[in-house]
Amino acid sequence: MPTFKTLKGFKDLLPEESFIWESLASTARETFDLYGFSMIQTPILEPSDLFTQSIGTTTDIIEKEMYTFKDRDKSKISLRPEGTASVVRAYLEHPTLSQQPYTKLYYIGPMFRHERPQAGRLRQFHQIGAESIGEINPNRDIEMLALLVHLFEQWNIAGLTLEINSLGCPVCRPPYRQQLVDFLTQAIHALCEDCVRRLQTNPLRILDCKKEGCRAHIGKAPASRDFLCLECDIHFKAVEEGLHRLNIPYVVNRHLVRGIDYYTKTAFELTTTALGAQNAVAAGGRYDSLIQTLGGPQVHAIGFAIGLERVAKLINPETIQPNPLMLFMAPLGERAHMLLFPMLYAFRRNKVKSELGDRNMNLKRQLKQADHFKARYVLIIGDDELGSGYAVLRNMVTREQQKIPLVTLVESTIAKIVQKADRPE
Repeated sequence: MPTFKTLKGFKDLLPEESFIWESLASTARETFDLYGFSMIQTPILEPSDLFTQSIGTTTDIIEKEMYTFKDRDKSKISLRPEGTASVVRAYLEHPTLSQQPYTKLYYIGPMFRHERPQAGRLRQFHQIGAESIGEINPNRDIEMLALLVHLFEQWNIAGLTLEINSLGCPVCRPPYRQQLVDFLTQAIHALCEDCVRRLQTNPLRILDCKKEGCRAHIGKAPASRDFLCLECDIHFKAVEEGLHRLNIPYVVNRHLVRGIDYYTKTAFELTTTALGAQNAVAAGGRYDSLIQTLGGPQVHAIGFAIGLERVAKLINPETIQPNPLMLFMAPLGERAHMLLFPMLYAFRRNKVKSELGDRNMNLKRQLKQADHFKARYVLIIGDDELGSGYAVLRNMVTREQQKIPLVTLVESTIAKIVQKADRPE
């Protein structure tokens, strides 16, 4: 047994899983670039007040889930539990971001919450997120939703449902909140312990409770959609119209809320039926007051975050495979090894993915090793080949063999490989 193991709620990403993640991230970078988003990388550690002021002190994240501790100078710092607050902090700190008419940023990285570990939810989890800062125009909402849907299309993930709602604004939310509290107070006997507490501190979070007793009453609860002021109503209808014009299917979930206090107006989730209770693979919304809350001017913004752990569970590993090994070199003996060893690096510098076999293995075992690597070609050199001045290049798909002159081994091999690669087998 090993002396040390990973902590509860944390996990190692082994090469086969890391490759899938990197493929997802690579596709995301390309898609964000199409939409004019630039990458930002913020620190994992931030001042704790950044999150308490932005996320809300009555949220589960702040009350129960944040990793917070004192630094050596006694200041309180936290592992970031989400990405938006850090991006907004960077936006306010760096004039090169805030002085632009509008700013579009994306990030990829780990977040930390002390939650109960379960499928698709770990204490160190990873998100791909995007933030569009600077405009209240509904077209920004539509762009973000189109980007989100497009990204999942690029990942070839189907069977998803885009759910949208409007949470209102500081003008129309208080009357709705009061109606919701009045309704839920009548059913307080059926609410779970957490929701009884939330009824006084954050009643909208009750709408997101997954416990059966609470769910039985949520469907009959008042909906924020029925309390929108004129401005919020016009904004939400414009978002719906834009989605129709782009032929993006969606459903209005009248009781959709977000677990963080800073969201206003448009809120959304991308859900699947393939992951059980943890059905949201992406979520986000508009946050028009957050920048002002953190000491900046009144600047409108909208963003989303995607859970990489959950997305990876929806990917068929067979559809994402590493590039196969192009060339496996089989040295039969010490002399052949001495010749091929420097050539291994010559091939790699010429972008030929290559490996060198074990000179102490016979040819049969080395060919099995080449099969393990899924090598397309094997270059064979032994005493006979050294004596004749020609190596043997074997195509592992067709089993065809060709002679390659040793004096131009690298150049001639590359020419043969490229020539064949340009044509389907």
